[in-house]
Amino acid sequence: MKIKTFVEDLKAKSVVELNEELVAAKKELFNLRFQNATNQLDNTSRIKEVRKNIARIQTVITEKAMNE
Repeated sequence: MKIKTFVEDLKAKSVVELNEELVAAKKELFNLRFQNATNQLDNTSRIKEVRKNIARIQTVITEKAMNE
């Protein structure tokens, strides 16, 4: 259910807010990859979760562009 509420929250946001969230997610992914490379990352599954969230954000942005 957590993913469903995340997607619903994304759909409620504007394209500008989605782009800001996309930038923040990409920064987080970069930081996670950097921590992983330096063996400082404990929860490696977080990388996969953030990658999927980036894809979800991009999908919602595409859906909004198609509807306009």
